[in-house]
Amino acid sequence: MTEREAEALIRRRAWVGQKPGLDRIRRLLERLGGPQRKLKFVHIAGSNGKGSAAAMLASVLTAAGLKTGLYTSPHLWDIRERFQVDGVPIFGEDFAEITAQVLEQSEDETEFELMTAIGMVHFLRSGCDIVVLETGLGGRLDSTNVIDAPEAAVITRIGLEHTELLGDTLDKIATEKAGIIKPGCDVVLYNQGAHLCRLFEELCKLRHSGLSLTCTPAALSAGLEGQSFTYRDKGPYHISLLGEYQVRNAAVVLETVNALRRRGWELPEEAVVRGLEQARWPGRMELVRRAPDVILDGAHNPQCMEALARALRGLYPEKKPVFLAGVLADKDWPAMLEELLPLAQVCFTLTPDSPRALPAGTLAEYLTGRSVQAVPCGGLREGLDRALAAAGPEGVVCVCGSLYMIGEARHLLGLC
Repeated sequence: MTEREAEALIRRRAWVGQKPGLDRIRRLLERLGGPQRKLKFVHIAGSNGKGSAAAMLASVLTAAGLKTGLYTSPHLWDIRERFQVDGVPIFGEDFAEITAQVLEQSEDETEFELMTAIGMVHFLRSGCDIVVLETGLGGRLDSTNVIDAPEAAVITRIGLEHTELLGDTLDKIATEKAGIIKPGCDVVLYNQGAHLCRLFEELCKLRHSGLSLTCTPAALSAGLEGQSFTYRDKGPYHISLLGEYQVRNAAVVLETVNALRRRGWELPEEAVVRGLEQARWPGRMELVRRAPDVILDGAHNPQCMEALARALRGLYPEKKPVFLAGVLADKDWPAMLEELLPLAQVCFTLTPDSPRALPAGTLAEYLTGRSVQAVPCGGLREGLDRALAAAGPEGVVCVCGSLYMIGEARHLLGLC
């Protein structure tokens, strides 16, 4: 079985839709010998920034000489991106072999549950010292929560998302995210206001878990080459990831490093500096081309769009970007677009490759009604060509609105 055949078989065999609960993944992993019980984890949940924090932390742990697994979702172009060891995606042959093993033991699992099982088997086979494990949706009932107490449970910034499944208030969503906190583990929380901090303090007391809050990093410099900062009088640190919010995500990583050190993990400061500098997270405020500058960003909710708009203003204070945008109809896309309207020179619209996509024509009509020049395009290749031409060599193109487009955009630009 080839890699592509394995991916297609997963999609055919998996249950379609959401089926919250941990019973199915527990049974499947038991049939596979319980690989998750033989691994150590840092478990990361949150609404925004969890993928960036996971990628930076994994880079730091690898730089410290630990064999480090990284499990993330969704992938941008190749399904193997979800399962990395020391920054290297699972090999196609290994993916096909492990997929066959998992499917042989499967019954009625969802696609994400099958992916989680594949990851657990791969990380154990690879001899990982530690695995950075990103939740898929929520936390309490997410299939990654099948693990025992992790070395650290990390909660990044929380916002209103998937309200039909997680709840319609920040408190409800935070409680779902906090479901990854287990008795005895250390907890790291992105500091996002007194109310949520008090909520997590109470939850950690109930579960006998220590809580660390991030503080604000001290910025030293920021530009298209990256950002430098100090944190708790240590550093300087440098990250190539763009956007001021990524410095705050790096603070989450540094607090997690401190939590791991307290548990006996040897993480030299020079490895932390090197790991942050080497960290990459494609498709998130990613500068992929110059003349014109092309920024790819998977911003897909109002919080992310607000952060994207703020980053673009900081990087290009004298320029109005050309946007190439597509959104999903079940997102709060009017609120998302509200952040971009004041910045836009022109917007070329797309229909993302998803059954949940908002048609490009509908999006263009809405933008035109908000006094933004908007042109629907038949596909991403056409949209890129038109956006690049409209921007000219001195301009800026920003592709955003849905992660469903970012992988194809990177492929068309020769990056994958």
